[in-house]
Amino acid sequence: MFFFDNFLKIFANNKVKKKLCKYETSKRNTYIHSLAFSGVNTFAGTNGGVFLSSDTGRSWTAASTGLTHPSITALAVEGSSIFAGTPVGMFLSSNNGGSWSSVNSGLTDSIILSLAVNGSIVFLGTHCAGIYTSTNNGSSWSASNNGFTNSTIYCMTVYNSNIFAGTNCDGIYLSTNNGISWSAVNNGLTQKTIWALAVSGSNIFAGTNDGVFLSSNNGG
Repeated sequence: MFFFDNFLKIFANNKVKKKLCKYETSKRNTYIHSLAFSGVNTFAGTNGGVFLSSDTGRSWTAASTGLTHPSITALAVEGSSIFAGTPVGMFLSSNNGGSWSSVNSGLTDSIILSLAVNGSIVFLGTHCAGIYTSTNNGSSWSASNNGFTNSTIYCMTVYNSNIFAGTNCDGIYLSTNNGISWSAVNNGLTQKTIWALAVSGSNIFAGTNDGVFLSSNNGG
């Protein structure tokens, strides 16, 4: 979520701004919280709902029918299912954003901050209740917090079936068993509020208030 916020702010303040503007055709809500991709479709989660582009961003259409809150904090794709996190819970679309339904069974915190997918397992990070997982396409959710000492999960990413979670003030946690247990992997981090995580090859990048940190050994 915050990675894309800061990414767009950087580009809005330099010469690339003019190049980006031409890709905002018909999409008025330009505060982008999240992006997700499914085949040729690009989904953008904004402060005014979900928007869909099937032409690499040249045009956009609203895809928010069924959503009960306009702010989309996170997006993820699992097969033909699109998941959207909001401040009032989780939503699922099985028809490329044509309609959305609430999928919150088992959740104790409705403020969703982050999403990740590993195989058929969907992970969601909340504001004050840690991480939940679903193995049945969002029909139900189970808490997966063994090993956590912080319950605010700003971001997640997946590398080789390893799940990384960035927290508020407590650094990065790693699960190698699909969320059954977690352990801190903070060696070398001098700032432990983690706003963004990304993977490139075998490198894992973490965005913090102190800049970007890199690990090439799974955070060890």
